[in-house]
Amino acid sequence: AEPVPVGLAVGPTGTGGRRTTPDLSRLIPAIGPELGAIEADLVKRMRLREVLADPRLAAQLTPSMSLIEQLLRDKDNLSGVALANAKALIRRFVDEVAQVLRTEVEKTSVGALDRSVPPKRVFRNLDLDRTIWKNLTNWSPEEERLYVDRLYYRHTARRTTPQRLIVVVDQSGSMVDSMVNCTILASIFAGLPKVDVHLIAYDTQALDLTPWVHDPFETLLRTNLGGGTDGTAAMALAQPKIAEPRNTVVVWISDFYEWRTEELFQSMAALHRSGARFIPVGSVTSSGRGSVNPWFRERFKDLGTPVLSGHIRKLVHELKTFLA
Repeated sequence: AEPVPVGLAVGPTGTGGRRTTPDLSRLIPAIGPELGAIEADLVKRMRLREVLADPRLAAQLTPSMSLIEQLLRDKDNLSGVALANAKALIRRFVDEVAQVLRTEVEKTSVGALDRSVPPKRVFRNLDLDRTIWKNLTNWSPEEERLYVDRLYYRHTARRTTPQRLIVVVDQSGSMVDSMVNCTILASIFAGLPKVDVHLIAYDTQALDLTPWVHDPFETLLRTNLGGGTDGTAAMALAQPKIAEPRNTVVVWISDFYEWRTEELFQSMAALHRSGARFIPVGSVTSSGRGSVNPWFRERFKDLGTPVLSGHIRKLVHELKTFLA
């Protein structure tokens, strides 16, 4: 029998008919785009690994969210020089984003003055300049002495801070942008006085990242992007941390496409009823785009805790409204 040439295949009937290897994307049009995306991703990753292995080329890379996503997904496949260069790029990006977010936080981090409440009459609040100015009419030229019949005090900002801020982040593949932004944001709030910040990341399992919350770079290196989603695992870690509900804020960042939807929602509703401030967040991306499971969206709305979505500035504003 004549050998089958390379690149040709025996026909399915076994009659010896020749044809080229089938193009799956044409035979099954629905998977064509997905196959193309997989191939493009493979090429992109392989070239990126080659660039990372060359310090000169790696230094020319500009950190971006898409690049950081690739690095975080591929970090376990890197080693040596390539891994060191990848870490340096992640560090650069984290520092740049942190600088921007820190500015956002600082804009309204100080509590607003509440002038309906008289200032405390203590020495540290004494407004010496105003006291002198208001009592100048009591100046005695003969005695060269100023008689003060009223003291004036400064109002100080009234600030109430939660004893605990718990940030729960979905680290599944669709939430990379949110994971990066919220990890950095958590570290910034962790640096504020009187705010005890805890960070939990989850997919089908949950990981308590609180020991590294002050360092978003180290936190991100410990994440595992991708996989399924089971928020009940994260709730099991979060609930024991709520010692004083009325002094606790729980920020839950996810697209809420969950495995155990009803069970998770009931535990969230119970958390809200306990007195804790519960803030569901659908997306805190750089672009402001993202999708949220409509089942959860409607139930959060009925609960009185509508899903917050959009640019990360919205979450910064929401948190500082509570902190101020």
